[in-house]
Amino acid sequence: MARFLSAVPNGDLREVVRHFTPNWFAANMGTGILALMLADFPYHFSGQLVVARGLWSINVFFFGLFTVLFLGRAIFYPAAFRRLFEHPVQSLFIGAIPMGFATIVNGIFLLWPLTPETTLVAHYLWWVDVVLSLFSVLAVPYYMFTTQHHAMDRMTAAWLLPVVPPEVAAASGGMLAGHLSTGAAGWVIYTSYVLWAISVPLAFAILTILFLRLTLHKMPHIDMAVSAWLPLGPLGTGSLAMLVLGPSDQYAFANSSMAAVGALGEPVGIITGLVLWGFGLWWMAIAIFFTLRYLNEGLPFNMGWWGFTFPLGVFTASTYALARETRFVVFDHIGAAFTILLAFFWVVVTWRTFGGMWVGRLFRDPSLSEETAMLIDSKEDVQRLITKEDVIKDLRS
Repeated sequence: MARFLSAVPNGDLREVVRHFTPNWFAANMGTGILALMLADFPYHFSGQLVVARGLWSINVFFFGLFTVLFLGRAIFYPAAFRRLFEHPVQSLFIGAIPMGFATIVNGIFLLWPLTPETTLVAHYLWWVDVVLSLFSVLAVPYYMFTTQHHAMDRMTAAWLLPVVPPEVAAASGGMLAGHLSTGAAGWVIYTSYVLWAISVPLAFAILTILFLRLTLHKMPHIDMAVSAWLPLGPLGTGSLAMLVLGPSDQYAFANSSMAAVGALGEPVGIITGLVLWGFGLWWMAIAIFFTLRYLNEGLPFNMGWWGFTFPLGVFTASTYALARETRFVVFDHIGAAFTILLAFFWVVVTWRTFGGMWVGRLFRDPSLSEETAMLIDSKEDVQRLITKEDVIKDLRS
């Protein structure tokens, strides 16, 4: 067995902190959504809730560990931390932090017995998730527009990562609102619709550009192969948010001047949710075709493999929500099949991740120089490194 953390840069364990990147939080996204989907699995099995709660608890532990490491990089290696925001790929994973956190918040009121105290905790943590989501959707695009270097032929669906968190928070808010007082629920619902309105149009803009990019420049490099699954994320959470906000509208606005609007929330939510879900089916088919083609070329493992999990997971969540709202049992069967596929992906990716984590091979930040493990000194050096990586990828392809 390989020695623990033997592949850490320079053999220095402090490099684990300096090279810690936000893409590790994608593991929280995948693990958290699997826990929630196992709890919703329609074909009940012995220990179903125990397994779901166990995964959720493990996810909480690793989210805490990753948060400590990420904050450690910010505190002890501030120059390296700033470089993260200038990198055109690693910076996108800032969006993984609020999305991973949302699965933890949802688990509090979906997996465990509710008390006034736990409901209050979930409510406060949801607002924290809202703040983190807004930071992601504002800060990362700002750096994309002002500092980073991008090109159409290098564009991938990973651009979606920083803009999707607000709609994830919106879906979480729709599920949380029914457990709050009507006054508090109203604030959550209004905020959730605004978050949905911020995120979904941006996601559709990116999907439009992505369609053009795929048409003009064909499939991304094999290192970004799993990004083909990422469009399922905004379509799944966009659908889920509308499906869960509808019933919450009726609850929160039943005895107010908004009662008539609240009554429209559920049918409008079902129609919108079904349309987005149908669009997601097309993207899923494309992702499957892409993945089969990549597999024939040999698909190298990287942390991007977690992209197999969360997008499929939230698309599964919207499938289960459609089953509840429409009472059309076919959606339950489809959701169950998606959950089984999600569990398979999670097992494979988790096994490969722990292998890379054990030896320390995955603790290497591309925004730092691979050759010297020293910080890149200027934006020109960043551009040269990006260009060098692109040349290598072009030669490999």
